[in-house]
Amino acid sequence: MTRVLVVDDEPHIVSALVINLEARTYEVDSASDGATALELAAARHPDVVVLDLGLPDMDGIEVIRGLRGWTRVPVLVLSARHSSDEKVEALDAGADDYVTKPFGYVTKPFGMDELLARLRAAVRRAEPVGGEQEVSVVETEGFTVDLVAKKVHREGRDVRLTPTEWHLLEVLVCNTGRLVSQKQLLQEVWGPSYGTETNYLRVYMAQLRRKLEADPSHPRHFVTEPGMGYRFER
Repeated sequence: MTRVLVVDDEPHIVSALVINLEARTYEVDSASDGATALELAAARHPDVVVLDLGLPDMDGIEVIRGLRGWTRVPVLVLSARHSSDEKVEALDAGADDYVTKPFGYVTKPFGMDELLARLRAAVRRAEPVGGEQEVSVVETEGFTVDLVAKKVHREGRDVRLTPTEWHLLEVLVCNTGRLVSQKQLLQEVWGPSYGTETNYLRVYMAQLRRKLEADPSHPRHFVTEPGMGYRFER
């Protein structure tokens, strides 16, 4: 059975979604703020998230980025924000689709049939291939990476990483065993305008190895593929 996480701080919206989803045999969890949404996502592993951007404790964009740190669960934004810039920001952060609540939606319901159709499409696109499973904690013999809590432990202690170091580690760990190109790493960590500044990667990879590898000069986990990119191996 498909599990849906509904994230919205407007009770009438949540109620309408829960009633319609449960009537169609979906299992539904709900959250009225971003922190609760991230906790529920980690605990309940929904198949799709329906997310409002205007939350009381954080912007929905932050929720999307928090999810994308460890999961590829489809995120369907349902928001009253209509500007193209805001839609682009949500999609660039990792949302899979965007449905706008119409003006006057408090008294005029939004298109439930369209929303449900988009939800079904998002779930279909996300069906796992080859038995892949998402994990939120990655363990090696020397350290542990908690992608939800955004923490790294080594020899029983927290390892302090800078935001850039963490983002680089996050991208590599989420692609365990796969070659990640230099350009992809630069654009995901530093932004879309970067793509040739490979010296950045050399500096920050050296810092990660120094903090996490048993022998930084002979790395086991952060492997360089010369001229191509980097690979994280457990």
